[in-house]
Amino acid sequence: MNSEMELTSAPLLLVRQRKELAELFGYESRNKYEIRHPDGRALAFAAEQQKGVLGMLLRQVVGHWRSFDIQFFTADRQPLMRAHHPFRWFFSRLELFGADGRLIGALQRRFAVLAKSMDVEDAAGNVVMSSRTPIWKPWTFAFEARGRAVALVKKKWSGLLTEMVTDADNFTVQVDDPALPAPQRLLLLAAAIFIDLQYFEQKAGRSRET
Repeated sequence: MNSEMELTSAPLLLVRQRKELAELFGYESRNKYEIRHPDGRALAFAAEQQKGVLGMLLRQVVGHWRSFDIQFFTADRQPLMRAHHPFRWFFSRLELFGADGRLIGALQRRFAVLAKSMDVEDAAGNVVMSSRTPIWKPWTFAFEARGRAVALVKKKWSGLLTEMVTDADNFTVQVDDPALPAPQRLLLLAAAIFIDLQYFEQKAGRSRET
């Protein structure tokens, strides 16, 4: 079974953010992630594509609100999919495209009081899953479809030293519904990165949100 098939069939995936030494001193470099099987095998990688001086300046000044792309690659470095984050001051959005350029779906942040809320949309714009996370569960994001729990994205404790000096984050993506279609599984994988960018990354010089 190739890595792409495993990404859309495994009931559990691990998403690990890769940090660089400069980030210990407050410099925000391009976001990079590893996607691994629970047995430790690397299945895919994801990396922000906004490069150059302008990209560097926007990361430091505008933070996660800026427009940028994240490219996903399989373990053998073949293009898998691309996530586009359009510029938004409020209600951020992440659109996911396949290697062929076709829209897979999108993640849309929604307004909520005392909660973190987002919808998962298919390629036609229909809401197929939603997550409403109360403030007393800041690291756990449960996704439901038609009132039924289908998946869970959860931030994992990275260790005291890592948590204190960097904003490197680890997530698990757990699919509880074995019948969940492949496009929705890919959107859940992208949701782990979207959640990291929205709620756990440093934001243009501000402290991290929880």
